[in-house]
Amino acid sequence: MADRPAALFALGAQHLPDLYPPRSMHRLQRLVRVDQTVVAERFDTDDIRAALASTEFLITGWGCPPITADVLDAAPQLRAILHTAGSVKALLSPACWERGLAITSAAAANAVPVAEYTVAAILFAGKDVFRLRDQYHATRHFTLAEVRRGVGNYGRTIGVIGASRIGRRVIELLRPFDLEVCMFDPYVDAATAGELGVRLVDLDTLLRISDVVSVHAPANPQTDRLVGAEQLTLMRDGATLINTARGSLVDTDALIGHLEASRLYAVLDVTEPEPQPAGSPLWELPNVFLTPHIAGSHGNELARMGDCIIGELERILDGRPFAHAIAASDLDRVA
Repeated sequence: MADRPAALFALGAQHLPDLYPPRSMHRLQRLVRVDQTVVAERFDTDDIRAALASTEFLITGWGCPPITADVLDAAPQLRAILHTAGSVKALLSPACWERGLAITSAAAANAVPVAEYTVAAILFAGKDVFRLRDQYHATRHFTLAEVRRGVGNYGRTIGVIGASRIGRRVIELLRPFDLEVCMFDPYVDAATAGELGVRLVDLDTLLRISDVVSVHAPANPQTDRLVGAEQLTLMRDGATLINTARGSLVDTDALIGHLEASRLYAVLDVTEPEPQPAGSPLWELPNVFLTPHIAGSHGNELARMGDCIIGELERILDGRPFAHAIAASDLDRVA
């Protein structure tokens, strides 16, 4: 249909087939005129400049170059930027909001696998899976009738730091289990905590009472080393720290000290720095479960983000606001 608005992909071309597999691409092309063979990995080439001139919707993703005022000047008809990934902080300049563009991202879709990873880690931590696995491998023996005291998820206290999209999704997924969930977030009031079904506490209290602490706050100057040396000292002996947010939220050196003393356990999908240097104790410590930043969308989960963006495009074409709109004022509180 010739009256469909024009869209342009701006991302790493290698990601396009995973984000928009054939079913999704067909659905997208029914809404807009978009050429999957024209992908902007830079904005300064003649063909991309020509495409920008008529583009109403810019569909971005990992590998998109920064969208500066100069890029916007080349796209006078641009109405919206739809980011098929999570954070837009490094991508968008203030000019995007000054221009009055509608902006959305697939952060809500990307939150789903992170929350699933987190809940799996919480339940495994409660069953002491990581230690018992190593013990089993070392001894090649177990006694069926032996009761392992101190193991189990019944009545455990889980502390969630940050009522982000991921933090809230974790809370939602934990509801069927017999767990007590508490939360720290300076932007959340008691009424909202009640709606979420969690106990709102300060950070020190959360660290003292939790068997498992899971970090879901954004990375910004206010949250740098949020879980620092003093805070880690408050955690219970044998407690587990899970970090799927950003490595900068945890004091890595202080954490290593507690891990080397066998006082804490850690499940770390992110670290500071990332990856850790070759000689870091985190590679070898038996009480650390270290993964390579895989909690977010990978493999077939990328298509969920593409479908999220298609849903947002359907909304704006119907004259409705984005379900996941991002305002400039949100940037300090999102990842």
